[in-house]
Amino acid sequence: MIDDLEDRDRPEDGAPEEERVPREDPGEPSIDLFVGEPTRDLSHWAWLWTADREFPLGSHRRGLWGRLVTLVKRFLRPIIKFPLNDLWDRQRTYNLILLETVTRQAAEFQSAIEAHARLLEKLDARTAIGLNDVMRHNDALFARVDQKLDRYRRESKELWHRLGAFIAAAETDTPIALREAQREQSYVELEKRHRGSEEEITERISTYLPYLEGKGEVLDLGCGRGEALRLFESHGLTARGIDSSSEMVARCIDMGLSAEQADLFEALARQDEGSLGGVVSFHVVEHLPADSLERLVRLAWRALRPGGVLILETPSPLSVVMSARNFWVDPTHKRPVHPASLEVTFREAGFEPVHRIDLHPFPDSERLPEIDIARLAEEQRKLADQVNRLRDILDDLLFGSRDFGLVGVKP
Repeated sequence: MIDDLEDRDRPEDGAPEEERVPREDPGEPSIDLFVGEPTRDLSHWAWLWTADREFPLGSHRRGLWGRLVTLVKRFLRPIIKFPLNDLWDRQRTYNLILLETVTRQAAEFQSAIEAHARLLEKLDARTAIGLNDVMRHNDALFARVDQKLDRYRRESKELWHRLGAFIAAAETDTPIALREAQREQSYVELEKRHRGSEEEITERISTYLPYLEGKGEVLDLGCGRGEALRLFESHGLTARGIDSSSEMVARCIDMGLSAEQADLFEALARQDEGSLGGVVSFHVVEHLPADSLERLVRLAWRALRPGGVLILETPSPLSVVMSARNFWVDPTHKRPVHPASLEVTFREAGFEPVHRIDLHPFPDSERLPEIDIARLAEEQRKLADQVNRLRDILDDLLFGSRDFGLVGVKP
């Protein structure tokens, strides 16, 4: 091809003006678009091949020698071009056909892309409509399910209440198993409402971990939902639980914990002497009569090895609000257990030392406010200090710790 034989470099500085190819029309393409880095516009290439466009002649050499080379090229161009005209025309025709084919395919490809884009837009619209229909259907379905669940809850509660009334009316003729099932259900509901969440109970029981670590197997009397057993197991302690509720024991077993349904006194009595490292019971002793509490402490002393620990936690009667109000929320509570009398029971059974831990204080927002003495005039501060001291006494009496734990060690 003729342009393969030509040097496409721009003319050197100082080349004759006639060697430059002027642009015929500012609106038309020019050869300058193909010199150096060629254009990527297909319409420009179509312009190039539709006629015999000549590239400017020049040389990379400068001065007189460069101009001489340019003159030689000008002389040789027509000589070389004439015998190559036929090949040049065929190459140009081929290039135009190829360019036309590429342009047509690009247009078809662009049309296909636009058609697919329109289809995708329609698909998105249909998908959105379909999803909206599904969501409306789901909302209606869930609304119906909620209505049915509410109805079933009401019906089951009414049935349970009718059953309770029937058991109360025919107590002597009611099977023991049925009365026991009612008692257990009431116990479970009471635990849900007033015992506190499992996370709260676990956090409170963690206070006792330092007293039990390295002691040996721990027996939890009244293990309930298994919070203590799960906490002990997570800290590498061997523990098992005893509870009178079959449902609570089943829950513990479902969680992979060791528990059995039994009477706590019988379980302690059949325990080998000196076989345990710890005996714990959380919020159980307030359900026991005084003589049973003493028996429990003595049985625990027998079952513990030397250095073993007995831990009993119960609501604190040192808080008037707790003992006069909160304590009686649970109708199965028999009596508050005073820490002083429980300590005597521990010591009489042989535990020494005995340590009390005050737990679960009332939040500051529920306690008596304190006067900020710093904000008062000097002559008022003495009286305010006396009021604050009286406030401390009353606050401690009314809003002391809600629970306490007693820790006894077998010598």
